Amino acid sequence: MKYTKEHEWLRVEGDLVVVGITEHAASQLGDVVFVELPEPETMVAEGDEVCVIESVKAASDILAPLDGEIVAVNSKLVDAPALVNEDPTGAAWFFKMKIDDLSVLDAFMDEDEYADLIG
Repeated sequence: MKYTKEHEWLRVEGDLVVVGITEHAASQLGDVVFVELPEPETMVAEGDEVCVIESVKAASDILAPLDGEIVAVNSKLVDAPALVNEDPTGAAWFFKMKIDDLSVLDAFMDEDEYADLIG
């Protein structure tokens, strides 16, 4: 997995990048009560707002970590937003992206670098 400074994780599955939020981010948010997902087949640019998460503490945006196309979303999160707290790095992925060049992931943090970031 790779990590962003915005506390997202990125995992390669075949030619797709799966995106979710880290356990640290989920714990900081508190109990997640609502998730708004993007539409599949949406083209996004790095930094675009693509998801909204609401918790008992705050509302947060999930930003596109890369330029590409959203090809799948995890619709389970709409009906069961608590999955974000229960399994943030597994069952609670947010969306899958198709990008042109997977080598751009090399610029993101690995697990040790992310651990250093969150202290």
